[in-house]
Amino acid sequence: MDPGRLHPQARAAMQVQQRVPLTRATLPAARLSMVRATPDEVGEAPEIRSVRTVDAGGVPARLYRAGDDDALPVVLYAHGGGWVMGNVDTHDGLCRHLAARSGWAVLSVDYRLAPEHPYPAAVDDMARALTWLRGPGAAGHGLDPGRIAVAGDSVGGHLAAVTARRARDAGIRLAGQLLICPVIDPAADYPALDEYGLDREEMRFFWDAYAPPGVDRTQPDLDPLRADLAGLPPALVITAELDLLSAEGERYAAGLLAAGVPVTATRYQGLNHNFPRKLAIFDAAHIALAQLAAALRRW
Repeated sequence: MDPGRLHPQARAAMQVQQRVPLTRATLPAARLSMVRATPDEVGEAPEIRSVRTVDAGGVPARLYRAGDDDALPVVLYAHGGGWVMGNVDTHDGLCRHLAARSGWAVLSVDYRLAPEHPYPAAVDDMARALTWLRGPGAAGHGLDPGRIAVAGDSVGGHLAAVTARRARDAGIRLAGQLLICPVIDPAADYPALDEYGLDREEMRFFWDAYAPPGVDRTQPDLDPLRADLAGLPPALVITAELDLLSAEGERYAAGLLAAGVPVTATRYQGLNHNFPRKLAIFDAAHIALAQLAAALRRW
């Protein structure tokens, strides 16, 4: 990869959040840094009809509704942050925009974070929230239990992909899956791309926190490419050219396609990891948002 290809807005984005070398000791500072950078990265979000905190089967979550329908389709959303940071507040703006642009409700899951709660805590929280969406509790919030999609950015994309496969295995038919710069491969040989905003040492820290040494990372819940991908819901996979995760995201899209799953895969040139969340910085984030919303409207 040629660093000269890095988009000027990507260079600007890399100056917004204070980089904290990740260790167990520095993790609280890294979490705070992500929270503090959010207003400058995401900017103002639209006012929508309702935003409320809900108990999704024992899992805290935030529900966004922009429409007035009594039975809105709903996106089950998993935030990024390496399984160790991020929350519903860091992704509030993106979820508001997605609800406003798509007409779907969005349920953003405040899943338990590693290393305090390693695998399978986060994906189990997603499963519990999905069960809640399909039950009478969600119907009381005006949601359609028959039209549910999953979505997520970065490690949230991993959680969404695994949730989609688990749902298929349980006989649950989902409408689709939106995977934004997803983490996929626990055995990836990451190139040295420190200058692009997400580096291989960070990824190693994230994996070790979520699936500590001794955990079998070849199981499909941790390596989605090892699963049978046939029969999974339609997918939109968004990657960034200068993201060290782009190759594994595109391998997953290719694997879905080979298994007969309808897939749209888009690589945004010159951009780095997880640009779609940073709506105050990237022009392309608004294009990606429109693409996400269009996919939902088709599903």
